[in-house]
Amino acid sequence: MSLLVIGSLAFDDIETPFGRSDNTLGGSSTYIALSASYFTDEPIRMVGVVGSDFGKEHFDLLHAKNIDTKGIQIVENGKTFRWAGRYHYDMNTRDTLDTQLNVFATFDPHVPQQYRDSKFVCLGNIDPELQLKVLDQIDAPKLVVCDTMNFWIEGKPEELKKVLARVDVFIVNDSEARLLSGDPNLVKTARIIRQMGPKTLIIKKGEHGALLFTDNGIFAAPAFPLESIYDPTGAGDTFAGGFIGHLARCGSTSEAEMRKAVLYGSAMASFCVEQFGPYRYNDLDLLEVDDRYQSFLELSRIEA
Repeated sequence: MSLLVIGSLAFDDIETPFGRSDNTLGGSSTYIALSASYFTDEPIRMVGVVGSDFGKEHFDLLHAKNIDTKGIQIVENGKTFRWAGRYHYDMNTRDTLDTQLNVFATFDPHVPQQYRDSKFVCLGNIDPELQLKVLDQIDAPKLVVCDTMNFWIEGKPEELKKVLARVDVFIVNDSEARLLSGDPNLVKTARIIRQMGPKTLIIKKGEHGALLFTDNGIFAAPAFPLESIYDPTGAGDTFAGGFIGHLARCGSTSEAEMRKAVLYGSAMASFCVEQFGPYRYNDLDLLEVDDRYQSFLELSRIEA
């Protein structure tokens, strides 16, 4: 079923204790769309903005994964959004060294007419006012998934709450969830946030997995144990892409499929961190994805 992704496209300069990668293709929508592309035969619809420095090789990478880029605005003589960051040794914390919004500073999302019937919509981590503009242009989505970050929670809380009132699934990490709810307890936090609108809440806990909160209870997904983690940039976005990609593939939003989707999202995130940037997806195939999904099932399986 049709899947629309809205978010940022960017170039990242990334430094970790294990290496460095400059001018790396990044952005929330890039990671979401590449991850989701493994789950559906229909082209992934992408809306975003780039400058003239976003070259043919970058579009070719997206097109190779069946991503429709007609919704990407190209600003002539403009520069694409840039971010630079340095990760600490534990890879859970990072310092932002530089942020250049460039063409993203004046981005006004326009959803092409042929995209407006999209049934599954993933709102990447961008200004909640832009997320609202996108929702206003979609006809009748079956499922809307939304991500955010502490910058918007602190800077535009009222606008974010308007978004939450209109989405079905909200994805945040544990520190963002506590910041939004004002409560340190994640179970209480989940209840508070779900009262804001989203029936389903996913709280990511990094190396400790993820929690899915619904009307029927709590589902805990483990993290995949990896020996080598090179770059956690985009891991949360690839989680979102795998999550909504699986749901779009099966066309269902049932509790059982939501739980599977969390595991598929976790699997895609585990591949993301194995290389700098999104380039692990250049040679990844669906068989590897399904094998890792099975590995997630085995992690918590108990013989009767």
